[in-house]
Amino acid sequence: MAPEPEPASDPASKVQSQGDQATTTEEHQEEEQQQQQSQSQAEAEEAPASPPLPTQHTALTPGPRASRFQATLDAALSHTLAKISWENFAACYPHIATHAPATLRAVQSQMVDRLRSLCKKEFESIQQSRNVVAKLNELETLVSEAERRRKTAGEGGGDPPMPPHTLPPDEVLDAHLAPHLAQQQSQLNAKLQTTQAHNTKLFEDIKRQRAEIESLVSLLEKVLEDVTNTNQMMDGVVEHVGRETRTIEIEMADT
Repeated sequence: MAPEPEPASDPASKVQSQGDQATTTEEHQEEEQQQQQSQSQAEAEEAPASPPLPTQHTALTPGPRASRFQATLDAALSHTLAKISWENFAACYPHIATHAPATLRAVQSQMVDRLRSLCKKEFESIQQSRNVVAKLNELETLVSEAERRRKTAGEGGGDPPMPPHTLPPDEVLDAHLAPHLAQQQSQLNAKLQTTQAHNTKLFEDIKRQRAEIESLVSLLEKVLEDVTNTNQMMDGVVEHVGRETRTIEIEMADT
């Protein structure tokens, strides 16, 4: 038997099915994009806020002493590097200086520049770690304040203050220890006051307890006195009652 021929497919139906597939694909892609956007928004909301950037460090303005110190460092560095002059360098390498002076000059210049940059960088690192500029500025402030106080004391007409370096060691030691000793004395005074208040309260409690004990003892003495008096009164009555009891017993025995 010959196979049955397949039914011819409709071109319009093929186009429609392809259009439906394209529409479905586009809808699927749109849904995926919406899901990704929602996930990214949720992650952005859940993510913690980034910390603020640190404030930029502002370099301190060097005062007169700090500027002089920097100038001294630069002068010392320049004086040291001046020893690596072309004459001294060429004397160390005379053969190269004769046959290739340009190369040797370039090496000498690069060495001096490299040493200068390394030394300056090291000096800057030490100044930053030791806070040299701020401390020199503070020294400048202290010196100016001392000058102002000296002028004020001189204008007052009194005796000028004695320079600290002329004082005896005992007075200098006492001056340094005075703030610490004053603080310790205040702390000890506070502890002493607390202890005295506690002792006063304990003494009041002891006085109150003693008064209670004395009142109880006096009450007990009164009770004992009453009991003693009662016993004395009962002595005669007990003898009389005893005699009557014995008489009644004898009479009952005779009958």
